[in-house]
Amino acid sequence: MTETVDAVVVGAGQNGLVAANVLADAGWSVLVLEAQPEPGGAVRTAEITAPGFRSDLCSAFYPLGRASPVLQDLGLDAYGLVWKHAPLVLAHVLADDRCVALSQNIDETAASVASFAPKDAGAWRDAFDQWLRIRHDLLDSVLRPFPPVRSASNLVRRIGVAEAYRLVRMVTLPVRRLGEELFDGEGAKLLFAGNALHTDLGPDNAGSGVFGWLLAMAGQDVGFPVPEGGAERLITALVRRLADRGGRVECNRAVRDVLIAGNRAMGVRDEHGELVRARRAVLADVPAPTLYRELVGEEHLPSRFVADLERFQWDNATIKVDWALSGRIPWTAPEARRSGVVHLDADLDGLTGYAADLACGRVPGRPFLLLGQMTTADPSRSPAGTESVWAYTHVPRGERWDRGRLEAYADRMQDTIERRAPGFTGLVRARCVQGPGELQEHNQSLVEGAINAGTAAIHQQFVFRPVPGLSRADTPVDRLYLAGASAHPGGAVHGAPGANAARAALARNGMAGGLYRATIQAAHRVIYS
Repeated sequence: MTETVDAVVVGAGQNGLVAANVLADAGWSVLVLEAQPEPGGAVRTAEITAPGFRSDLCSAFYPLGRASPVLQDLGLDAYGLVWKHAPLVLAHVLADDRCVALSQNIDETAASVASFAPKDAGAWRDAFDQWLRIRHDLLDSVLRPFPPVRSASNLVRRIGVAEAYRLVRMVTLPVRRLGEELFDGEGAKLLFAGNALHTDLGPDNAGSGVFGWLLAMAGQDVGFPVPEGGAERLITALVRRLADRGGRVECNRAVRDVLIAGNRAMGVRDEHGELVRARRAVLADVPAPTLYRELVGEEHLPSRFVADLERFQWDNATIKVDWALSGRIPWTAPEARRSGVVHLDADLDGLTGYAADLACGRVPGRPFLLLGQMTTADPSRSPAGTESVWAYTHVPRGERWDRGRLEAYADRMQDTIERRAPGFTGLVRARCVQGPGELQEHNQSLVEGAINAGTAAIHQQFVFRPVPGLSRADTPVDRLYLAGASAHPGGAVHGAPGANAARAALARNGMAGGLYRATIQAAHRVIYS
């Protein structure tokens, strides 16, 4: 028997669940279909090292999630979501054991950057003052559907045309150049540059500056919080909220294809051949190539769109190691002992060398590590006196990683930590090493370990994400919407792609739905004909 609902959402990652909640708030009947045994996608938690040690399988710290107006509007605290913070937000430890720290206490951050260059205390305060002036309108402009007419107009009125021009210029800057323009010392520059490398962009890539600035300022403002009990608690809250509104999530039910008739999405077929009819919309929380090539089929798409899709660029692959430790990490840098996130252990030139290796298709000989001390941030993650910790680094796509090579590279990552924390290796009770293949195995959207669903480079952002177009969730197929991180505004756990897809579906089915459809179709004819 064919089931009929208002909307089918493909994928129960955070974006898919946000989309489902927004539609359910509007009174729609919503069914979410998930291929894995449990919802969450890259936002999941499990005991993968040792009993009692809870590890987040992919994403873990959520500065943009905490700051996101999308997630704030959902009121997830009423469904059990509690945010926890480490004493310090982040520490960047250098090879000579100098360390710069980011704290939610502005005085503490200012003192840390001033230890590298006295004038940077004032420069950091100036940067944060700018953030406080513009954060509301800026986040609305970045995270809401494109074009952000109202929020962008509010932002220009707030700061003036002259500063708005300079803000646009900042969006294009490499993080090295932005740091040079704002700061004298290496410490403040590294807080920006290290945060920029949470994307796949190096210090000298155009557009990396705004990512470093955004994460550093968000960290100063709201910290790098984690959900108490594990990242999965964010997903649990979204699922509970959806259920309260009549929505459903069905796991172990992969979607095989989207059903299309007359260039309109009519529903989906699952892996068992069962059909689900969608009266109003199909939303897909999957990477763009997966949606268009596997679920839709290129025969349903304009030829120029298909050609543009050939140019879609993935972000780098990832290797992640989780450890169960019998004690806290014995960092020689005191700030690192109190930090939730630790960056190891490159200066600006070292970060450039690491990024250059990736750009040239070389496995970095000295990997840059992004490390998370989960028990330091949330004591419920492991038994008292112990630590649940992870680190990841990027490697080029297309490399073959058998178990022996993967474990050897994990040893190299472990040695990096040992140099900054002598005795670390002796604390290891157990570890779990995941390469690109293992990451994709537990979440098919992490294609070859790409955690951003496509590069964050400026040529694939805004109206170029995922291909040149409208920078909206609407696809060339009527009533089909891209709701995953391949869509604007991209990766990170903030729910914006899902919410934007839901709002597009609501607009298409609203009182002016006919005009909306005609406008989108006319624009697509211009772009793809």
